[in-house]
Amino acid sequence: MISVILVWKVSDTFKAAFGVDDYQHFVRVQTDAAVRKMAGSYPYDDWEDSDDYKITLRSGMTEVNEALEHELGERLQIAGIEVTEARIGYLAYAEEIASAMLKRQQATAIIAAREKIVEGAVGMVENALEKIAEKNLVQFDNDKKATMVSNLMVVLCSDKEVTPVVNTGSLYQ
Repeated sequence: MISVILVWKVSDTFKAAFGVDDYQHFVRVQTDAAVRKMAGSYPYDDWEDSDDYKITLRSGMTEVNEALEHELGERLQIAGIEVTEARIGYLAYAEEIASAMLKRQQATAIIAAREKIVEGAVGMVENALEKIAEKNLVQFDNDKKATMVSNLMVVLCSDKEVTPVVNTGSLYQ
């Protein structure tokens, strides 16, 4: 759903009176056509989070507004109309797809947060292993090191409280 704010004035009264049947209706029709063209030229958002589109309706407002103003200026000049300003006033998903797109945005945010959590957890595990080795607290074979890394990653990356299990016997039983 897109609405446009358009500021215009009649600059040639002869063209406005005799070039078109009703210049105010002509402005509405041409504005609608220009908005449809613009909406078809730019994606709403970067759907695939790729570099295919540098400019989108959401992220490239300056460029989109300039293109809209230029397009309307060309369309309306034949009716003696001068465009002073044209810009998007409202931009939103249609109701039919708004909830699905909200889920997409939430999923993207969750993935980004999880990537940060994993990145931080890996750093913490590396730091823990280095400090244990530095202080010569425990000597780990590869299996025990893998178990410790696995346990630390579960604890650090979990989104729920972790309940520790205390092993009171030998680690090799």
